[in-house]
Amino acid sequence: GLTTAKTHVASLLAKIGVTGSVKSALDDGFLYYFSGPVPASADDAIDGSCVMLAKFTESGDGSTGLTFKTTATDGVLAKTVAEAWQSTAAATGTATFARFCAAGNDGTGASTTDPRIQNTLGTTSAADAQLTSVAITASDALSVDIYQVN
Repeated sequence: GLTTAKTHVASLLAKIGVTGSVKSALDDGFLYYFSGPVPASADDAIDGSCVMLAKFTESGDGSTGLTFKTTATDGVLAKTVAEAWQSTAAATGTATFARFCAAGNDGTGASTTDPRIQNTLGTTSAADAQLTSVAITASDALSVDIYQVN
């Protein structure tokens, strides 16, 4: 599972400071795993050597966006418990970072207006999100049991 301890959310904070909640900005978006160098900010484009390893959707259907709970307990916005955030890996590689992006944005280009969150991925607490393994193989069934924005 994926748990976030730290988030990098510059463009997201700019959007919610003026127009709405984190939930409304991110609901129906998608979570992506990438390999390659981790960008300095969620606003930055990803390096050309990065590969999108997985796109998480509701029940892994490829198109239904992900949502968050209607309450933020102790200031923590968490994935909707009843949803199954799943993916079939699109490529083989080492997952180094994730981006949660609003619908209509795959997180690859630079943007200071699209709300998105970037997390480092790893197997230790040094990463924003700990995974059992960062080795992803094409066609692997992947799931995220825990995702929190805090």
